[in-house]
Amino acid sequence: MTNNDVLRRVRFIFDFSDSKMIALFNLADHPVTREQISDWLKKDDDPAYQECSDTYLAIFLNGLINDKRGKNSGTQPEPEQYLNNNIIFRKLKIALNLHAEDILEIMALADVQISKHELSAFFRRSGHKHYRACNDQIFRNFLKGVQLKYRASTSEPKPEEIPEEQ
Repeated sequence: MTNNDVLRRVRFIFDFSDSKMIALFNLADHPVTREQISDWLKKDDDPAYQECSDTYLAIFLNGLINDKRGKNSGTQPEPEQYLNNNIIFRKLKIALNLHAEDILEIMALADVQISKHELSAFFRRSGHKHYRACNDQIFRNFLKGVQLKYRASTSEPKPEEIPEEQ
């Protein structure tokens, strides 16, 4: 998955406005402009599309962690220069304060069954003998499960919920 895809999906899941996206970058002490956000969120075939770098996605995720968990006192951690699915997965896990059982439930929402051991392999250091790279399919399914759990219902209102016209 591209960084732009991750940015788009996280924005959709939590229904962030442009102002909220800018605020998340500011929480990580790295201001961005509305134009930058807009260009990162455009479709890949749009002429104004700009690729979101690993550093900017790391900054955004650090801001999301600060927003959801509270900002640590002192200086902010330096954003990573290189991201992969495992690092993004870990940052989202931290931001949402998820434990292994929570992630397994989220994966089950997306009709994916993995063991606790498989899951823990994604969060190990890359040099560890039990480390496993998180492929795009697993990561997409995790984001799908997060969407099913956290996204406000987008279904049509029930007939009794529709106000009658006068």
